[in-house]
Amino acid sequence: MSEYARKPKRRYCAFCKDKVEYIDYKDINMLRKYTTDRGKIKPRRVSGNCAQHQHQVATAVKRAREMALIPYAVPVVSGKVDGKGRR
Repeated sequence: MSEYARKPKRRYCAFCKDKVEYIDYKDINMLRKYTTDRGKIKPRRVSGNCAQHQHQVATAVKRAREMALIPYAVPVVSGKVDGKGRR
């Protein structure tokens, strides 16, 4: 093993640390932290949540999408007009 190799920093679930009982789908600012800029739900390995809270976050995001509090997908803005790269 290399002298410079090191273990990745362990992420801890923020909800377990704060002893959160229920993840509210109406708390949009909190849910935005667990979605990408494209509107997709971040995976556990990225967000650092435990399995139980990741499931609750996913359910809350899906409920918020259904209530139109957050979008299903964010449109991508690019410089292309057509599929061939011409303007």
